[in-house]
Amino acid sequence: MIQEVELFGRQSIKVFANRPKNINDILNMQLAANKQKEAIVTEERTLTYEELERYSSIIAANLQRKYNIQKGDRVATIIGNRYHFPLLVFACVKLGAIMVPVNVKLSPDEMAYILSHSEVKVIVSDSQYATQLSQIKEINENALPEKTNIFLIDGEDSFVHLMDSRNSTPDLTPLEEVDPAFILYTSGTTGRPKGAVLSHIGVIHSLMNYQSVFNTNSTMKTLIAVPMFHVTGLVGQLLHMVYVGGTSYSMERYQNKKYIELTLQHRINFLFNVPTIFIMMSTEEEFKKHTFDFVTKVAYGGSPIYKQTYQILQSAFPNAELHNAYGSTETSSPATLMPRAHPPEKVASVGLAVPVADIKIMKGEGEECNVGEVGELFIKGPMVIQEYWRNEDANFKSFTNGYWQSGDIGTMDEEGYYYILDRKKDMINRGGEKIFSIEVEDVLKKLESIREAAVIGEPDPIYGERVKAFVVSDQLKEVDIPAIQGHCQTYLAKFKVPELFEFLDELPRNAAGKILKNSLKERREHDVKRAVESS
Repeated sequence: MIQEVELFGRQSIKVFANRPKNINDILNMQLAANKQKEAIVTEERTLTYEELERYSSIIAANLQRKYNIQKGDRVATIIGNRYHFPLLVFACVKLGAIMVPVNVKLSPDEMAYILSHSEVKVIVSDSQYATQLSQIKEINENALPEKTNIFLIDGEDSFVHLMDSRNSTPDLTPLEEVDPAFILYTSGTTGRPKGAVLSHIGVIHSLMNYQSVFNTNSTMKTLIAVPMFHVTGLVGQLLHMVYVGGTSYSMERYQNKKYIELTLQHRINFLFNVPTIFIMMSTEEEFKKHTFDFVTKVAYGGSPIYKQTYQILQSAFPNAELHNAYGSTETSSPATLMPRAHPPEKVASVGLAVPVADIKIMKGEGEECNVGEVGELFIKGPMVIQEYWRNEDANFKSFTNGYWQSGDIGTMDEEGYYYILDRKKDMINRGGEKIFSIEVEDVLKKLESIREAAVIGEPDPIYGERVKAFVVSDQLKEVDIPAIQGHCQTYLAKFKVPELFEFLDELPRNAAGKILKNSLKERREHDVKRAVESS
């Protein structure tokens, strides 16, 4: 049953009437029915539901009693897909602490900003990122508060202090539904990321949306190949499986052959990936040898699905329901989902609005589009974030009358199916990793030899898009591509560094002086006189 309430000061928000009150409740739900069932299976360890509860309680108790972590304190994690991650998720939830999962691919400069901006009290990091942590202090000596506790997994037994079983039962903190659970930092249009605050009620509704549309249950087994620090890995898979009593298997690093091997070995029946992973899988001979008839559900999102890719999915997974999904960090995962049964001609659609979503397509100036007209998607619902962390400007610009302005351009047909046509803010999508052009341009323009730069996404058959930079330089003959890329890697994650370069005398502009990126996208390679592709 769905009812309407006021939430985060926004009117008429649709919510599920019968819902868990917080994320810890979904784990408690499984202890009676699935106590000894495998909840998490990583490459190094398996955790039953009982063990997930017990060890997360121990970590919570030690964070609370030894390090004084209280409700509202921020705990950062710099961890790949290891079993420590879900333990810390539920440890933070028990204390009402706010988990800040940091993208391990970020540069030390980017990590420094996130850790400083969120004012974390504890950092739990994989030992392989210890170098980045040491560099953070060099980049910004004020990046970390003075009393920040840092724990390294596998590093001089420091994580063992959090697993001290002498403290095994934390004092549970009363939680309100609107309390923050996570801060996930997203790429920012000004070159700095924004901290999206995901609440307990928001995450819970995303889990219920998935279960309601996909009809998932305790027989589900998923293989998490995307990072758990991304909203799809965290909400769409990890917490989704806990909610329905399923099992999450994980890979610390995606590899085609390994993914196929684990899918076959464990008979994974629920796949959820960016289309890039399915494309990469299809190139392997081992993939072509098998018919994965045990797979019952395949979901995909994060980048466009092409007809050829859809046909690969149909052929490889003959018994699976295929679900396109559209959402973002700001919607705590899905805003639309393709229903279990849909007409073949809807393949390009991202599906229908999830049960508790209210979506409008706006032309601008407050005018709503008619069916079939193109505009920006405005989204309202309990799963929409309550705010951006300590960012009044972003909050003012991103929310209108209770709706989050997605920045995505799309349309809706007469049957309520949505289609995403373009990205309003020049965002590049490389294999599901979101990159804003302006942040790359800002880094390029730090170089004295570069006078102007414009960055776009170049179509790529594997990753969907690659980063391409158009550069105007006063010292064209002296430009060194590897040196430019090395400069970029100082400030940017590797996946954001331009792979393609084109040198121009000037950038195309309109009468108002605005760079015409559409003109850059329309340029053909054989018309380019000074195009240089990195090796």
